[in-house]
Parts: sequence; structure tokens; C-alpha cells
Amino acid sequence: MRKARRARWPRPLLLSLLIGAGLAAAQITGTPADTPPAISNLPAQPTFSTLKLAGKEVQSADLFGAEYASQVTLSELLDVKRDGNYVRVSGLGHVLLLPLDEDQVRATTDFNTVQLDAERVKARTATWVNGNIYLPLDTLARGLGATYRKGQFTLATRTLQNVSSRAGKDTDRLVLDLNREVTVKDELKGTVLRIILKGTKGQTQRYTTRGAFIPYADVKQEGDNTVVSFTLPQNSGYRVFPVVRQGGTRIVVDVGPGIPNDTPVLMERLAKPLIVLDPARVEAFGKDVTLEVARRSAELLTKAGWQVKLTRERGSALTLNEKLQLARESDVYLALDLGRFPKTTRGGVTVYENTGRSPAKYVNALRNGTDSPPYGSLAVGDMGGTRRLSELLRGELKGSGVNARQESVTRMITLSETAQAALLLELGWAGNAQDRANLGTEARVQALSVSVARSIATYLTARANNSSQVASTGVGSTP
Repeated sequence: MRKARRARWPRPLLLSLLIGAGLAAAQITGTPADTPPAISNLPAQPTFSTLKLAGKEVQSADLFGAEYASQVTLSELLDVKRDGNYVRVSGLGHVLLLPLDEDQVRATTDFNTVQLDAERVKARTATWVNGNIYLPLDTLARGLGATYRKGQFTLATRTLQNVSSRAGKDTDRLVLDLNREVTVKDELKGTVLRIILKGTKGQTQRYTTRGAFIPYADVKQEGDNTVVSFTLPQNSGYRVFPVVRQGGTRIVVDVGPGIPNDTPVLMERLAKPLIVLDPARVEAFGKDVTLEVARRSAELLTKAGWQVKLTRERGSALTLNEKLQLARESDVYLALDLGRFPKTTRGGVTVYENTGRSPAKYVNALRNGTDSPPYGSLAVGDMGGTRRLSELLRGELKGSGVNARQESVTRMITLSETAQAALLLELGWAGNAQDRANLGTEARVQALSVSVARSIATYLTARANNSSQVASTGVGSTP
């Protein structure tokens, strides 16, 4: 049997093949440390568990030992948007850019370069899970300044870190530095401007400035909120706006005559409310006591600086339509009358509260709605205003030695047209001998007049102090 001949390769060709094989082996076994793993064609099947995200329990996913949360879950806390092959995460005073990698294996390693504000770092990145975008919680915590351990993602407590100021020629500036984004509201109560930092901790103290328009600002803790307040100078406007910076948020408040005063016209009602006194004409009594009480009350209120209108004088009276128009414009509408049913035994003073529905649908809608639009209470008051005025009036009368009953009225056309506090004060009964005797004395007429004036002034002053101008600055709405 002949031996099989062994194939012989030419020496140059053999050398070239050996060299090629060596290079190939080197490419397989000599992967550099910073080269990402090869793309995995088979996506992982994640395991889902519970995550406590900023105090709220949500669902998270485990990918190769790394904890991820979905875009939908995180959207309650952050603004998460896809931009091509990147995911932009905004919130809490930070902006993060994470590549969106289809390879789950590669996404969960630290081979990826991500942008955390102005810093580029190696960290896990975003990926797809069941057709949804998921983001790594450790990377988010690193970029947002949060505390993270598996199953727990905790945000830093919102804190007012510093208050500073700058004086200008016609505008002063107050600067509030916070460690993270915050929801801000501003309120103007009378002449006091309140900046409310929702869910924020701050140290109670007074900050003195060198400004002419904001000489000082008080910081107080009110429940879960920090409130910065100061007096708004006369003829000065203000503006509040945020400046988001790396690692925190700055709230800027500018105040002074150099800023246009764009306070809504409705706010003028707090400083210049309209009081309407409507004394009924009672011919049978022989003395125009309702007009006398109305005129004396109006004189007292006018001297104190209030704006008062009477619906009639001795020789003139408004028409019904004119009275209805005044009723619609009024902040307090007080009708004065005498009871005069024939053959009745009734007597005494009675305060009637208007509880009827308004013929204006929008008035009923605002009164019965669960939410009031900005400044809505200045346009339409709830029934609570009428009740408070009634209590004040009866209290003043009692202090003057006059006991008054409280009842309700629903079908009095002038009171129904009002959108604010409205009462009917029944001074007594024309057919009651004791009432006629009382109303014939100077003491009773003066007591009624002073009680009316003092109760109205007290009510409107309290309303001005408690009513607030509330406008969201849009400085975030994070929980």
C-alpha cells in the first residue's frame, strides 16, 4: 500500500497564514479595557420589584443587577424626554443627558459616557425594556444629588440655604438660594408680600438689607413651607422668577417703582371697597328712622376713609335698576327696614342673612365650585362673608345693649344680586309700641348707627388682611 503524500505549503505562504492567525487570536483575546462588550441580540427578561421613590412606592426593574425605573414612573418627579438616541432628564435644578442604548448588557455597565449637568462621567445609561424607556437609578441619584440604595431613592430636603440682596436706583433685589427646585407662590396680603416656598425648610430670622424698597425680609416656617415676607412699598411693583443653576435653584424677587405695578384691577377692591346702604322708605312710622341710621353710619364710615353710597336721600331715590347695579358692584350691601305686617305681635331687631341663589349663573358656579380661579374671591364671595358680617353686626349691637335675632332671607331681589356680603337689618316693627318708643330715642338711633359702621369697617379690614393675591411662578411642581 502506498503512503498518502502530506501536502506541502510554500514557505512564504505558510508564514503569512501563521501571522494572520496570530493577529486574529490577538483580536479575540486582547480586548482593551475601555472597549464595551459586544452587542447582545437577546434582551434580558427583567425582574420587577418595589421601589420607594421620593416617599412613594412605585415599580422598578432589575437588569443584570442594576435597578432601573421607567420613563412613565419618573415623569411624576422629573421631566424625561427622548431626543433621538438620547434621553434628557430635567428637574430639581439639574439637567442630565443619557444615551439611549438598545443593548441592555452594555447599558448596564459603566462603559457609557453620560452628561450630568456640566460633568461627563462613566455610568450606566438608559435602555429599552418591553418597548419602554428605562433609566438607571444610581446614575440619576448621582446627577440629581439624591441618596440611593437598592429599593430606596431619597431626595434631599428642600432647604433655603441663603438670603442675599442688592440695592438699586429704582429697584431692590432679594435673592433666595435653595438646594433644589421648588414650587413657589407669591401672595399680596394688604401691603405685605409673601413668597411661599412649598415643602421647604428654612431658619426663622430677619434679614436686614441696604435697599430703600426692601429694608428687611422676615423668614418664617409655616407648617411644611418657608415664607419670606416684607412690606411692598407704595407705588411699587414686583416680579418673582426662578434661575435654575447647577446644584440648586435661585428665586429672584425684584421690588420697586422701576417695575410696573400690574396688580389686577380686582385687587383695588381690597383698598377701595364699595359699601351700599339701602334704607327703605316707611311712610307709616312718622319718622324716617332707616334713613337716619343709614346717614349716620355713612358719615362715620366716610370720615374713616371708606367709600359709601346711599340709595336715597330725603328728596331723591335711585330707581330699582340703579339700586340693582349698585348691589352688583358692592362689597357690602346692607338694607335697612322696619317690619310692618298688620296685626302682628312681633318686635325687636333682626339681622337677615341672604342665602338665596343669585340670578347670575357664574356667581352660583363660583360659590358652589370646589376650586376658585385666581382672584375669584374678590369677584364673588362665598356665603361665609355674609355670615361673618352678620356675626360682627349682632356682636356690635349686643355690645350697645341691643339684642338682635338672626334669620335668613332668600327672595329679596337686591340682596340676591350681590356677589359679596349682603344683609337686611330690621330695626324694629312699626306696629310694636316698644320698638316705636326705642327708635324715638337718640340713644337707640346712635347705637344702631355706630354698630352698623363698626361692624362693616371691621369686616372689610379683616377681608383685606386675609384676602391674598396668589399667582404661581411656575418654578417647578415637584413633590
